[in-house]
Amino acid sequence: MTEPTENLLSFPQQSASVTLDEVLQQGAQRLLTQAIEDEIGRYLEQRAGIQDDAGRRQVVRNGHLPERTIQTPVGALTVQQPRVRDRRPAGERETFRSSLLPPYLRKTKSLDELIPWLYLKGVSTGDFSEALQALLGPDAPGLSASTITRLKNVWEREWKDWEQRSLADRRYVYVWADGVYFNVRLEDSANKRQCILVLMGATAEGKKELIAVADGYRESEQSWTELLLNLKNRGLAIAPELAIGDGALGFWKAMTKVFPSTRAQRCWCHKTANVLNKMPKSIQAKAKSMLHDIWMAETRKDAERAFDLFVEVFEAKYEAAVKCLVKDRAALLAFYDFPAEHWKHLRTTNPIESTFATVRLRTRKTKGSGSRIACLTMVFKLVMSAQKRWRALNAAKLIGDVIDGVVFEDGIKQQAA
Repeated sequence: MTEPTENLLSFPQQSASVTLDEVLQQGAQRLLTQAIEDEIGRYLEQRAGIQDDAGRRQVVRNGHLPERTIQTPVGALTVQQPRVRDRRPAGERETFRSSLLPPYLRKTKSLDELIPWLYLKGVSTGDFSEALQALLGPDAPGLSASTITRLKNVWEREWKDWEQRSLADRRYVYVWADGVYFNVRLEDSANKRQCILVLMGATAEGKKELIAVADGYRESEQSWTELLLNLKNRGLAIAPELAIGDGALGFWKAMTKVFPSTRAQRCWCHKTANVLNKMPKSIQAKAKSMLHDIWMAETRKDAERAFDLFVEVFEAKYEAAVKCLVKDRAALLAFYDFPAEHWKHLRTTNPIESTFATVRLRTRKTKGSGSRIACLTMVFKLVMSAQKRWRALNAAKLIGDVIDGVVFEDGIKQQAA
């Protein structure tokens, strides 16, 4: 019995010499051409009723615009956009603007994002043309090392505009702070590595976003004070409910001065590393497991019990390690007073750490000296790119309760008496 074929699509037969890339490119060409025709068709159909006294349409097709080539991730596509003629009087005419083919478009948006991605992920300027040719083919025009120089200037302007933006309409319920060092030697000192002070925040809607990127000294109270005061002067008036960071930061003293009502949560990843560094390797696996039992406990009472056990087991032989842990006891357990759904976000500065792992890749590729502006610009651009993929907080609706001062005990919302 012959199967019905009405719903089967017919594809043109390809010769054995046609590559997969060519098939994809040809398919993209056909899809783009059809999409352009559909767009112009809808535009004309919506204006079909616009006619003169003789019943003739006033908005009609009128040939094509000059052919142009657009660079895309699947190769160069040739397009020819239909021209629209509006025969109404001058004051009534509309200009057709394609949403698919903006004027002067020569590269797709995805390709524009590819260029900074390549540069920031470690492809040196000298190797850039070769990398693009491998992705787009040998005939990709205008994608040379000079493109990077131009883009770096654009990125610098973007960063300067961003660091001066108003924050009057922003509120950050949680903030994460860290100071990240890079192996870029500053031009004015052969012995200094640049440190980037980073502040990220969670908005009232539960979205994570970059708040500030500045150069300074990680342990310097003054550096962090300048950063926080700058934010406050630009309109960030409401203090965050909780700040998460490493205990070695000068950030904490600065935060006490600028936003004294903000509570502190020490990062458990940093604290674990600091404690284990004060213990012999032979005992570190056991100690790490016991530290894990503290911050993964379901209730504060269980965490306190695990905390006390760690102190009891290791205090006699490893006093320095225990002191390192005990001095931040309250700040290490602050997260228990916030929604349990948020704990995974609040116990560490992982949002910053994971993002900057890729930034460090770029700085390892560009050894030698560099300017502070170039490093700041590079960091800003990469983080803004990564920000698009940051996960929102779990149960974002509970942030409203945090803002309203609702009490959470062991992560559970307490009903008002």
